[in-house]
Amino acid sequence: MKCKITGKKIIPFMSFGKMPIANGFLNKNDFKKEFFYELKVGFSEKFSLFQLDEYPSIKKMFHKNYPFYTSSSNYMIKHFKEYANWSKKYLNSKSKIIELGSNDGTFLKNFKNTNIEAIGFEPSKNVSDIAKKKGIKSINRFFNLENISDLKDFKTNTDLICGANVVCHIPDLINLFNTVDKLLSKDGVFVFEEPYLGSVYEKNSYDQIYDEHIYIFSGVAISKIAAEFDLKLIDLIPQSTHGGSMRYVVCRKNSKKSQSKNVNKIISYEKKINLDNSQFCKNFKNNCEISKKNLKKKLIELKNQNKKICGYAATSKSTTVLNYCNIGPEIIDFITDTTPEKIGKYSPGSHIPIIDHKLFLKEKPDVSVLFAWNHAKEIMNKEKIYKFNGGKWLTFFPRVKVW
Repeated sequence: MKCKITGKKIIPFMSFGKMPIANGFLNKNDFKKEFFYELKVGFSEKFSLFQLDEYPSIKKMFHKNYPFYTSSSNYMIKHFKEYANWSKKYLNSKSKIIELGSNDGTFLKNFKNTNIEAIGFEPSKNVSDIAKKKGIKSINRFFNLENISDLKDFKTNTDLICGANVVCHIPDLINLFNTVDKLLSKDGVFVFEEPYLGSVYEKNSYDQIYDEHIYIFSGVAISKIAAEFDLKLIDLIPQSTHGGSMRYVVCRKNSKKSQSKNVNKIISYEKKINLDNSQFCKNFKNNCEISKKNLKKKLIELKNQNKKICGYAATSKSTTVLNYCNIGPEIIDFITDTTPEKIGKYSPGSHIPIIDHKLFLKEKPDVSVLFAWNHAKEIMNKEKIYKFNGGKWLTFFPRVKVW
């Protein structure tokens, strides 16, 4: 593996084994031709950057039938409304906004009835088309230097370039930051939220590691990367989304914007737990192996008690858990989900059937493995009847627990 910025070789410190496309839900007749790669991770000492060794082509991951809609979660709708309101402190009535990975327009719709000119870049056609139907200007292309030639009005004139859970998907960080440089106004900001390495390490939430998450960032990593492109990190704002994310605020190096106290505070903490160097990697690997052993042991124990076990939500994160822990339909009977593109198909690699969530209570599972653990609060409010009828939940971060 080579560092995506320096090009220098990095030796992976851990492998999660053979892994399919995280969102590659498939039909039974496609099992034999399913794509697999080895999910290995490494760490760049120079940039304190946690990254995948290899990953599938971007077009295999983001395509015309991408099975994820931001607006399917009320929690995320609320989060993006708050995100939009927060970002207004960097805008004026005539500002221009570009969102990376704009999905179905959940964030940008908050600027619809204003004079702000907002556009989104969304490479997956199905969700881009939904945004267009909502009246959002959605460009069905990847965000890079090659695809911004027709955005003349936005060049050096964009006050906010933003994204959420998308920068970690982009392999070529050099192209990304050079594209931002072409578009960002003199005092503009580049703001992005991503799964946070500090949270992944502390919770041992290794399910955040899958093909789309090419990087897991930290404050110290973004500070170092930004400096390479004459940019500076001015704020770090922890988020609860995705089980622990960080909002990064970056601007031009010569901007008069001052740095928040949060930056030094959080980076100091990261250095204390060795996220700025590879010392934490050995502990992380050991913790993953212990978690794998404990989860498999508990599920086998429940199955031996003739418990009916289901998975709750066919998330992309669950692909890592199921394949790393070697859990298939002999242990988990089915997974329930609300996404039409997933229902009637099978989970990637592990080939567990996905059924309509409307059948969740009817099927009466004894134990439900909460794959969407980062939405636990929302789900608990929604599924009170299941618990009332004696159903049990199984969670696995930060430890395996049945309750």
